Amino acid sequence: MATAEYRVTGMTCGHCEASVREEVEELAGATVTEVSSETGKLVVTAPNEVDDAAVLAAVDEAGYTATRVH
Repeated sequence: MATAEYRVTGMTCGHCEASVREEVEELAGATVTEVSSETGKLVVTAPNEVDDAAVLAAVDEAGYTATRVH
Protein backbone atom coordinates (compact mmCIF):
# COMPACT_ATOMS: atom_id res chain seq x y z
CA MET A 1 0.00 0.00 0.00
CA ALA A 2 1.42 3.38 -1.02
CA THR A 3 0.79 6.52 1.00
CA ALA A 4 1.25 10.18 0.07
CA GLU A 5 0.79 13.32 2.14
CA TYR A 6 -0.31 16.70 0.79
CA ARG A 7 -0.73 20.20 2.17
CA VAL A 8 -4.08 21.68 1.07
CA THR A 9 -4.73 25.43 1.26
CA GLY A 10 -8.11 27.07 1.38
CA MET A 11 -10.06 24.53 3.45
CA THR A 12 -11.89 26.15 6.37
CA CYS A 13 -14.58 23.69 7.51
CA GLY A 14 -15.98 20.18 7.47
CA HIS A 15 -17.75 20.84 4.17
CA CYS A 16 -14.37 21.69 2.62
CA GLU A 17 -12.94 18.42 3.93
CA ALA A 18 -15.89 16.48 2.52
CA SER A 19 -15.48 18.10 -0.91
CA VAL A 20 -11.79 17.18 -1.06
CA ARG A 21 -12.47 13.63 0.17
CA GLU A 22 -15.23 13.13 -2.41
CA GLU A 23 -13.12 14.30 -5.36
CA VAL A 24 -9.99 12.35 -4.39
CA GLU A 25 -11.88 9.13 -3.66
CA GLU A 26 -13.30 9.19 -7.19
CA LEU A 27 -9.79 8.24 -8.33
CA ALA A 28 -9.45 4.51 -8.94
CA GLY A 29 -8.07 2.79 -5.85
CA ALA A 30 -7.52 5.99 -3.87
CA THR A 31 -8.60 6.20 -0.24
CA VAL A 32 -8.39 9.32 1.90
CA THR A 33 -7.14 8.27 5.32
CA GLU A 34 -6.95 11.79 6.71
CA VAL A 35 -8.17 15.24 5.68
CA SER A 36 -8.15 18.21 8.03
CA SER A 37 -9.17 21.81 7.44
CA GLU A 38 -7.48 22.70 10.74
CA THR A 39 -4.02 21.47 9.72
CA GLY A 40 -4.41 21.45 5.93
CA LYS A 41 -3.25 17.84 5.89
CA LEU A 42 -4.44 15.32 3.29
CA VAL A 43 -3.22 11.72 3.37
CA VAL A 44 -4.06 9.42 0.47
CA THR A 45 -3.39 5.70 0.13
CA ALA A 46 -3.56 3.51 -2.96
CA PRO A 47 -2.87 -0.17 -3.65
CA ASN A 48 0.25 0.42 -5.77
CA GLU A 49 1.31 4.02 -6.26
CA VAL A 50 -0.43 7.32 -5.53
CA ASP A 51 -0.79 9.35 -8.73
CA ASP A 52 0.28 12.84 -7.61
CA ALA A 53 -0.99 14.58 -10.73
CA ALA A 54 -4.42 12.98 -10.37
CA VAL A 55 -4.67 13.84 -6.66
CA LEU A 56 -3.62 17.45 -7.29
CA ALA A 57 -6.17 17.72 -10.12
CA ALA A 58 -8.91 16.26 -7.88
CA VAL A 59 -8.13 18.77 -5.11
CA ASP A 60 -8.18 21.55 -7.72
CA GLU A 61 -11.57 20.28 -8.94
CA ALA A 62 -12.84 20.57 -5.36
CA GLY A 63 -11.76 24.23 -5.40
CA TYR A 64 -8.53 24.09 -3.39
CA THR A 65 -4.78 24.00 -3.96
CA ALA A 66 -2.47 21.21 -2.84
CA THR A 67 1.22 20.44 -2.81
CA ARG A 68 2.92 17.13 -2.08
CA VAL A 69 4.75 16.98 1.24
CA HIS A 70 8.06 15.12 0.85
